[in-house]
Amino acid sequence: MLGPAVEVDHLVMRYRGVTAVAGLSLRAEPGTVTAVVGPNGAGKTTTLETCVGLRAAQEGTVRVLGLDPGDRRHRAALLPRIGVLLQEVGGHPGGRPLQLLRHAAALYAHPHDPDELVDLVGLRGGTLRTPYRRLSGGERRRLGLALALIGRPELVFLDEPSAGLDPRGRHAIWALVTELRAAGGTVVLSTHLLDEAERLADQVIIIDRGLVVGAGTPAELAGRGVQKALSFSGPAGLDLDSLRAAIGRPTSVEQPAPGRYQVNGELTPQLLATVTAWCAAHGVLPEALTLHRRSLEDVYLEVTGAERQP
Repeated sequence: MLGPAVEVDHLVMRYRGVTAVAGLSLRAEPGTVTAVVGPNGAGKTTTLETCVGLRAAQEGTVRVLGLDPGDRRHRAALLPRIGVLLQEVGGHPGGRPLQLLRHAAALYAHPHDPDELVDLVGLRGGTLRTPYRRLSGGERRRLGLALALIGRPELVFLDEPSAGLDPRGRHAIWALVTELRAAGGTVVLSTHLLDEAERLADQVIIIDRGLVVGAGTPAELAGRGVQKALSFSGPAGLDLDSLRAAIGRPTSVEQPAPGRYQVNGELTPQLLATVTAWCAAHGVLPEALTLHRRSLEDVYLEVTGAERQP
């Protein structure tokens, strides 16, 4: 398609005098994975629910595959083209996973084969014969994902797709998201798991208090305005002026604690070689030599406030 798969422009959503989304704008391009991260109450779920038409935008505009999900006629045209996994997955209490999937498949012109899909999401064996009401939280999550994919959607919205899953289940979901993107699909997911966002996403959007406070690729976010560092231990009182001169460019060299040294600047092979060569020339064995790079988690805590844990 031409243009973004999802475009949210200055979205505002209020509930009982509380502003949940405060003029939020974001875009998701076709064929990419966009991860929306932020603290509880940041507005992630409200934004996704507005994108899939469960809520109407109070202010601003939302376009999904070029259509307005808040318009009843547009939404009818949009529903066959999108898949949705919300935090609360519903199902008929007595329905068994394969029954529910076959029923859903009958609603689409070209659905996935339900028998193949249960294998893809890891629903096997006795689980397929278990009534929905007796499924575990993780099993319901897998079934919800299968239901989101049954119609071969162009665009999938996943709200906390790994919630309630063990490590094996998380990796299965990650593999599936990666396969969806490789096949040309578009995925927009919200998550509290920063390693999930860092691993899967082409673009990460950090929101807090209903606004975007950071956006970019994981590498761009981690590298933006970041002071990287190399640290090592050695005898206290080394000649830091000599080390600065050896490095030969504006660099901060500090001794934050006796015998602990830190070189701040762009981490390159040349910098590492210069520091280790200087140590060798001065009879210093650099112990606990460590390269420090800003992670997505560091950026997240900085822009959302370190005191507010996700």
